[in-house]
Amino acid sequence: MGSGNSGWPTRTRETWTDAEVNLVAAICAVQFAVAVTVRWVGTFGDDDYGAGLGGGFAAVGVLCLLVFGPPLLAVLALLHTVTFTMPAATLARLVTRRAPGSESAWHLALVLVLGTLWAALAVALFGLASTGTAALLIAVSGVPPALGVARMRWRERVTGRPPTGRRIWLRSALAALGGCGLVVAAGTVGLATGLIQEYEPPKLGADQLTGLWRGDHGAVLRLRADGRAELTALPAQPEFEDVATKAFARCDGTGRWFLDTGGRYDPYADGPTSERRDGVVVGVGDCGHDTYWTIGGTAVHPELFVLFGDPDSGDLRILKRT
Repeated sequence: MGSGNSGWPTRTRETWTDAEVNLVAAICAVQFAVAVTVRWVGTFGDDDYGAGLGGGFAAVGVLCLLVFGPPLLAVLALLHTVTFTMPAATLARLVTRRAPGSESAWHLALVLVLGTLWAALAVALFGLASTGTAALLIAVSGVPPALGVARMRWRERVTGRPPTGRRIWLRSALAALGGCGLVVAAGTVGLATGLIQEYEPPKLGADQLTGLWRGDHGAVLRLRADGRAELTALPAQPEFEDVATKAFARCDGTGRWFLDTGGRYDPYADGPTSERRDGVVVGVGDCGHDTYWTIGGTAVHPELFVLFGDPDSGDLRILKRT
């Protein structure tokens, strides 16, 4: 069943035991939980686009996370298991019958090959090559489960009994909590020490704002140097509506614009948690109220955005410079 003291069993496995499936899924669940937490901590220095998570909305959000988070992680973990680890294990079993080496070693090699194929597909469909990190994580995401299976099979050979599913998932939950806690603590320390810089919106003059801006669903805004604005399907605050409504009009035509430094015309600037930011006030004839487009992004890649509705759960619209 084994090869010396290497810890890599050479016996081919005809089927997977319940303990092995539980272990692989549990390891995947830990990976997903930590990855999501890392992604969230990575947004500490990003623009929040004026959104907030205060009051009752935050409490509801936390409650939903606690209730629906674990089942969702389990489903994603099982999906990863049947698309990464188990197909690679089947291939490893077939290869081991005709080639030297242990099944676990072949499993580890083939799960990397399969992960690379899935990463290439993700790059083709979603353009993950822009960062490279996401594609790399997809490619190697099957390695920890493969190593975990090899380790468990070795321990089963030594002790003669596999771990129970309840014990596996309990350890997984503790590992996920510990890993996520460490990530959050590191992010908090990074903010406190300045290693993670808080977001600062760019300071742009009127000459830097003139030009063409585009958004989703065909929204186009052209700001001209003489103060005229040309709009196509541009979202705007609707007439006779409260600023807290999610509804908005889509305006076409010619209007006016001006730069507001200090957020004096920002309808959300008087909120208890709001900050005053520079923006562009755009108005057009009989289509909606004047709309405050806050300046965001960076000096190199500026953005204009407006949040329709409550800051806790509003409808965010973004224009990017072209």
